[in-house]
Amino acid sequence: MTGSDLGPAHGPPEPAVVLDVWADVVCPWCYIAKHRLRRAIDGWNRPHEVLVRHRAYELDPGMPKGRPVPVARYLGEKYGGGEQAGVAMSSRVAQIGEQEGLRFDMGRALKVSSYDAHRLVALAREMGGPALEDAALERMFSAHFAEGLAIDDRDTLLRCAAEAGMDERRVASVLADDTYGDYVREDEEEARALGVTGVPFVVGNGRVAVSGAQPVEVFLELLRVAAQPPEAAAVVTSSAH
Repeated sequence: MTGSDLGPAHGPPEPAVVLDVWADVVCPWCYIAKHRLRRAIDGWNRPHEVLVRHRAYELDPGMPKGRPVPVARYLGEKYGGGEQAGVAMSSRVAQIGEQEGLRFDMGRALKVSSYDAHRLVALAREMGGPALEDAALERMFSAHFAEGLAIDDRDTLLRCAAEAGMDERRVASVLADDTYGDYVREDEEEARALGVTGVPFVVGNGRVAVSGAQPVEVFLELLRVAAQPPEAAAVVTSSAH
């Protein structure tokens, strides 16, 4: 018996738009973009036909585990101007995030390795599909930006993953080795192939892209264009926050 003999499939419909979102869980603009994108999807006329897939991207892949640094100090050293400049940068993005209804406490935020957090988000996708993936990602963002937690710490990751609805034993097993590390590396390799040099970076149906934490209206346009047949779609690109 062939597949065609079985009649039509009765699974969920294919999404009209697949959004691949490259983001880092220690990137404030990615947190803001996540919520703006959700508002755009909810405001679109076909929200249930959109699939969002988190794609891993480490802004600082060389960041050592277990050596947290206050975000303000890290930014001041990376971009110049010292810790005072880092505080100013942090305050600006926090104000924008709070306008989106997000809680930011940048005075407590710690720059850490995000590698293990990305691995757990990949595990969440395998365990519970897009819904659990989104819950795990949201929990990592909140832990980092609102609670000042070191999300490269094993116990912190275990607790956050459990609070997101993940199985603690499976999480502990993944953290004990490098499982799902290949997912992170493959996502980052694909980002490099696309020429991505910063995040957030959103690709709709593999052919239209938007860079940055864009206004809701820009994400709505991305959805509209991505849903069109390829021959009718114009490329939407933007890089301003």
